[in-house]
Amino acid sequence: MVASMVNAQAIAFMVNHGSGIVSVGMKEEDLERLRLPQMSSDDEFKDYSAPTFAITVIWYIHWVLALASPDSKPNDFRRPGHVFPLKYRNGGVSRRARHTEASVDLVTLAGFRPASVLSAVMDPDDGSMASLSALRKLAIVYDISVVSITDLIRYRRKREKLVERRAISRLPTKWGVFQAHCYRSKLDGTEHIAIVQGSIGDGQDVLVRVHSECLTGDVFGSVRCDCGNQLDLAMQLIEKAGRGVVVYLRGHEGRGIGLGHKLQAYNLQDLGHDTVEANLELGLAVDSREYGIGAQILRDLGVHTMRLMTNNPAKFTGLKGSGLAVVGRVPVLTPITEENKRYLEANRTKMGHIYGSDIQGPLSGFVDPDTFGTEDTA
Repeated sequence: MVASMVNAQAIAFMVNHGSGIVSVGMKEEDLERLRLPQMSSDDEFKDYSAPTFAITVIWYIHWVLALASPDSKPNDFRRPGHVFPLKYRNGGVSRRARHTEASVDLVTLAGFRPASVLSAVMDPDDGSMASLSALRKLAIVYDISVVSITDLIRYRRKREKLVERRAISRLPTKWGVFQAHCYRSKLDGTEHIAIVQGSIGDGQDVLVRVHSECLTGDVFGSVRCDCGNQLDLAMQLIEKAGRGVVVYLRGHEGRGIGLGHKLQAYNLQDLGHDTVEANLELGLAVDSREYGIGAQILRDLGVHTMRLMTNNPAKFTGLKGSGLAVVGRVPVLTPITEENKRYLEANRTKMGHIYGSDIQGPLSGFVDPDTFGTEDTA
């Protein structure tokens, strides 16, 4: 809830139904203003190593309101305290999909100062985090709305512009002349590029490839993956169609793990792990890519509905969830080799990649099996 409007009823509800830990989501500049570090030093624990009294609701309200106030000073607080400040990452749920960011975003969208008070809801039977079904039952009893972080992400991305166009230039390629558009993310400053051939016009039924950066495959021609071949094929299909867009998203190296980690994963693959197992062995996500920025770039270019060139259903779903209509999927079929066949098989069996076409019409004939060497991946 809004930290500056906290009251005894709200705190009592959080304590009764929550973990007993009351936190305040705050922007980094407010934490710095109040000199509240993420972790307290050892010296600060000398006099207050353990609580000597049970904190009352009145004290919770006092500290929450003090944290939310723009007039508070560093000397107003003892450290450590009973209320836990949590640092909000700039960009909110569009940058990091966590409860701190979600709570502060909701407060800000409601027109209040960016400080929230929150607590995790617990299952009354076993003390674990409450399930979605338990949260819905609680919401019915107390007439509370349930909003998912996914819903909030979609709401923000549909209404806020998170990219800015920096430059446009002519880009002649082996697949014809494109117009290159450089975009900068307002969230982290990363520059992305979109190349357009033909006229977007009314933005309907545009052939689109949203391509994740792969330095090893796109630039150096690595045959461990099919990324470079997919990019080439997408540009060729656009040339044949006479109209289309490639959005090249940077920061997606290794499905979001980064270049260094990707090379470490390669070593594990040489020892017998597949591409999914290697990421997990490194303690990393199988796929941490986000496509919201790509969707915003497409909308800025005037694309409304598209035929998406991909084998990856997650990309298909991610772009649809960002407010764009996907009217068909065009498979991107490239040669299967000794080097990439385990990679492609893991994509198919563990990540749900689909290598057939669900689109009718002339585009389905663009992929010539003799030219691109497609084999049965079943």
